[in-house]
Amino acid sequence: DRFASMTSHADTPELYEGKLITGKRSPMDTRTRALFAARARVAKAMAHPSRLFIIDELSRGERCVQELRQMIGADMSTVSKHLAVLRTAGIIADEKRGNQVFYSLRCPCVTDFFACVESVLKTSAHDTIDLVG
Repeated sequence: DRFASMTSHADTPELYEGKLITGKRSPMDTRTRALFAARARVAKAMAHPSRLFIIDELSRGERCVQELRQMIGADMSTVSKHLAVLRTAGIIADEKRGNQVFYSLRCPCVTDFFACVESVLKTSAHDTIDLVG
């Protein structure tokens, strides 16, 4: 894939947009900057405990807004704002059925990110233990 080599940090020669790149990467071009900005928008949308909970819950199946509100224990306007952030980022989809709105994950692979975060947390905990132990 075109962007796979852009995220590589190896010191081996690579071909990017027809140019041979060795060692350090060249400065970010407009397209690369846009890609990383889009990634940041998705990460920022997930950067709240309630939104992470919503993503985790939707990985188990669709839920209506009332169910999510009860699970989170917040008022409807707060939950609706969290859902709007996730929807705008493209993480969730909504479907109105009668007088209820149901939410689901658009890309279930987003939960793969949780395993990565937990690995970081474990590594950090081990580093802290090694430091004080």
